Amino acid sequence: MNLVTKTCLSVVLPLLTLSSFAQADEAFKLSHSQRISCSRGLAAGKLNTATCKSYAYIFNVKTSEYFRCQVSLALTRDNKEVINVTTDGGCTKKPRIFETDSTYDFDATETEPPNTNSFFGTGGYSVWAADTTQQKARGCIIISSGLGSDISKCLDMTFQ
Repeated sequence: MNLVTKTCLSVVLPLLTLSSFAQADEAFKLSHSQRISCSRGLAAGKLNTATCKSYAYIFNVKTSEYFRCQVSLALTRDNKEVINVTTDGGCTKKPRIFETDSTYDFDATETEPPNTNSFFGTGGYSVWAADTTQQKARGCIIISSGLGSDISKCLDMTFQ
């Protein structure tokens, strides 16, 4: 498992640099809710495969645009040695949460597949953003429709 952790870190750290996305006047922040989920297939006397996935969100605190980033690692071994390690990952740009520029804070969480709470696909995620210059917050839920496109709905919070 130590090899999996080291290899995963060697893939995640370069992804999180994102200097190609940043301009001098924009600030990107990493969400505080990174998760990792792993599965493995075991068969006596045969090859064993462990697959781990992790995701994070990179948020533009000025524009409220964000990127969903994912990294995966698959490790195949027999009883004596590691035979193959493959990695994959990248970041996908998502739309703005608020229409205007300001100073925002952000967090996100995600269902990890397979999940019995998911009716249509591999699950979904929620994002929360708050304007730090005024009492304004928005919560969004994004789920897989199972028909190719995600369904996304956001709601402005009321304060009572």
